[in-house]
Order: sequence, then structure tokens, then C-alpha cells
Amino acid sequence: MIPLSDPDISLFELDFVAATLKSPRLSQGPMVESFEAAFAAHVGRRHAIAVQSGTMGLFLGLKACGIGNGSEVIASPYSWHQIAHAIANCGAKPVFADIDYWSGTLDPAKAEAKITDSTRAMLAGNTNGHPAEWDALRELARRHDLILIEDSTEAIGSRYKGRTVGGFGDFSIFDFSQPGPLVCGEGGMVVTDDTELASRIRQFRSRRIDERFSIVAGGRTPWQGGMSDLTAALGLAQLERLDEILERRKLIEDNYLDHVRSFEGIKDPYVAPEVDEVHWFLYLVHLGTRFSKSSRDAIVNDLHTEEIEATAYCQPMHLQPFYQDMGYRKGNFFVTEKVADRVLVLPFHGHLSEDQIGFIVKTAKDASLNIGAGSAIYL
Repeated sequence: MIPLSDPDISLFELDFVAATLKSPRLSQGPMVESFEAAFAAHVGRRHAIAVQSGTMGLFLGLKACGIGNGSEVIASPYSWHQIAHAIANCGAKPVFADIDYWSGTLDPAKAEAKITDSTRAMLAGNTNGHPAEWDALRELARRHDLILIEDSTEAIGSRYKGRTVGGFGDFSIFDFSQPGPLVCGEGGMVVTDDTELASRIRQFRSRRIDERFSIVAGGRTPWQGGMSDLTAALGLAQLERLDEILERRKLIEDNYLDHVRSFEGIKDPYVAPEVDEVHWFLYLVHLGTRFSKSSRDAIVNDLHTEEIEATAYCQPMHLQPFYQDMGYRKGNFFVTEKVADRVLVLPFHGHLSEDQIGFIVKTAKDASLNIGAGSAIYL
């Protein structure tokens, strides 16, 4: 089987983790603090708070901002990690808005149309690595006095107008689970420049031993959402090698592009003019309009038959039973549904060979012809 993802782990990571295993501390401790400091420096933020996952990071951030019952948070229904589940988990109402057709990110104009007197925050993601329209979103948040939250769970390393992602929200979220480039099993990070907010998130996350009898820290009940030193050791080692890992993934991306360009009707991945650099989270193929969701799924099945792991990018959140109980229905978000029904995810990681990429693309192409949909595949 050619796997969808395969973490880039070297002897450097193994030695780092082995040293931590031999240390007297495996639970949250000094390695977590080192990872937090290094990650904050990497994205250019004052504070970084290590957490169990991107979803937990968003949950704690919302709690720290006082967002819960009676609050509304605008979000996109289209993403892989779907950390927006945290909105409902904290008691707030997720209010979905449609995406931009080309970038797949939250459309600022459509988001503005959803603002009500109950709207407290707006969650926008750098979808599959492509930065959102942060200037427009920041201006929108300013005009309506909203908290702007940046979901960078899919975009580490990408850059927008000279700045790395993670620097645009009042607080921003990263996730370190597969299939991203920086993988430490599970885990995430919240970054912010707001010292008071960072302190509240830490208090909601977990309580240190020396804080067990603190009156200040005792005013908030922790969710035990922290990261272990063992996880942090792997994350810190991966962070030190991140440029190397991203460069290797770029070579894989270029290799894919060389192969798919030989087919009629395929266009290059979209990158907005204001975006400096995109590090794709997954390798997406956008199928042409003659394809349906069922024909996309048939291609996935054909790839699996040839032992190639492939999948759809996402099940739009508003079409999931939990959110349909809130009143969302098929047809609510035309662009999201149109794109999601025809997106195909192919294996993408630094261990793929040129021959494997050629085989993957040829198999996908042959499968598209076998289902009678022709060759209109759009990348």
C-alpha cells in the first residue's frame, strides 16, 4: 500500500525522544516549555501554549475569551481537521459561511452577511495550506468588534504578504497530527501576542503542581488538555528539521505537477496574488464538473484496489447529522458542496518516489476514464 501520509522521522528525532524517555520527566514539563518557546519564535508570536490537539486549542481559546452559551462564531464548513467542532463543544453556536471557489478559504463578504448581534468571533482557516484573505478578514473583525481566530492546522510554513501563517489571528491554532509536515503523534499549539489571554488559556489547559493551591489559578477549572514531554520532544525535533521537511515535500509537489501536466484539461494549483508561498497540507485534485460525488468515490475505490491510499478531502460540516439537527441542509452552501463533492486526495509525503507518483497519477487518470467521465480533471 502506498500510504496517504508517512511522517518524516530521522535519527535526530529518535535520539531526541530516546533522551526524553531516559529523563525523570515524561508528563508535561521542561521539554514542553522548550517546544513552546521555539514554536513561538518560529511563528513570530510572544506566546505559545502546547495542547492535546488543534480542536482542544480552539476550545480552550474560546473558553478563555468567554465564548459559550448564547454566543455565535462564524466559521467555514470546509476543512480537513474540522477543528470548528470546538465551537459547538464549548456551547456556542457555529454559524457557517461559504468559501471562495478558488482558494477554498472563508469568503469575507459571505462571512459578513452572517454577522448578528450575537456574533462574538470569526474562525478562518488557511485551507489545505492556502492563506485566507487576512487583510479583509482583519478589517471585517475590526468593524464589527469580533475576535479573529486563525486556523493554521493545515498551513505551517505558508506565507501571506511577507508574514508566516499563525501571525494573523488574535490567537491562532496549529495541529501536529497526520498528515501534516510536522507530526508528533497528536498535539497542537495556540499562539498569541496577548499575555493575559495566554495566561487564561494556560489556566484552562492544566494546572502545574505549584499552582494546586493558588487562589488565582483555582478560579478556573482545568480541562487537562496539555501535552506530554515525550510528545513535545518529538515536536521540537521536527520543528528543528521543518525547513528540510518542507523542502522535500516541495520536490514531491513539483514531481506531481510534472506528471499531471501531461493530461489534457488539467490546470495548475491556484495561489492568490497576495500569497507569497503555499506549503500544501495534502495533494488535492479537483475533478471537472462532469464528475459527481459518486464518480469521485469510484476513483478512490479504484485507487484502493491498486493499493494506493486516497480519500475525499472532507465531509462538509453542515451536512453532518449533528449540524443538520441545528437546521443546516444540503444546498445551504453551494460552493462548499460543489468543491467538496469533486475533491480527490492523493498520497503526499517526502518518501514518495518518482515512479510511485507516476503510478498514482496514471491510476487516477485511468480510473477517471473507466467511469466514463472523460479526462476533465482540474488540479
